Amino acid sequence: GKPGKSGGKMAPGAVAPEDDDEERVVMKKVDTDVKGATTKEILALVKEKMAKTVENTRDALGAVRTGRPSPNLLDKVMVDYYGAPTPLPQVAAVQVQSASMITVDPFDKSALKDVERAIVSSDLGLNPSNDGSLIRINIPPLNAETRLKYAKQAKALGEEGKVALRNIRRTGVDAVKKLEKDSGLGEDESKSGQDQVQQTTDKSAKEIDKLAEEKEKDLMKV
Repeated sequence: GKPGKSGGKMAPGAVAPEDDDEERVVMKKVDTDVKGATTKEILALVKEKMAKTVENTRDALGAVRTGRPSPNLLDKVMVDYYGAPTPLPQVAAVQVQSASMITVDPFDKSALKDVERAIVSSDLGLNPSNDGSLIRINIPPLNAETRLKYAKQAKALGEEGKVALRNIRRTGVDAVKKLEKDSGLGEDESKSGQDQVQQTTDKSAKEIDKLAEEKEKDLMKV
């Protein structure tokens, strides 16, 4: 089969059960298509797209809940702000006040209710309260079952990042082969270009594995 189609890599249990659909953090997508007139162009594009994929995975993992409050916890919460879905950090200041408390301070106090509604309807299972100007969120410690659920989510996000890397690798290798076929690129240069695509893939996959493992460890800490 094609290198990009290694579907077997998805660990059983990496995908959350159906009822957790709305619990899933959505990762930003990178356009995995690579084209270029030279191997240098192709490799630069592969590196750029893979670095962005690692960054997107890091961001998505940061939005997965852990037992301790994190200012990034609400990064993926979308507020209906004057009819436009807006990331919560753009409409409010988020601060960690203690080991179990986060405050959310809307820049525009008239948006308080909208911000609070967005937090309640997010998949984070949080119950905010407000005093008319400030929203307080008590972060309950995670129980064993919830920890496991979020650890699975972290693992699934890592897998999703690596699937994107494999797709970039496939189109990168195809782009190099196309140069060899159409533009008279030498066989050695073509092989060297393909090897460099693979090396970048391996390096980026290691980074993603490390990020996902750290997140899983963090989640299993009591």
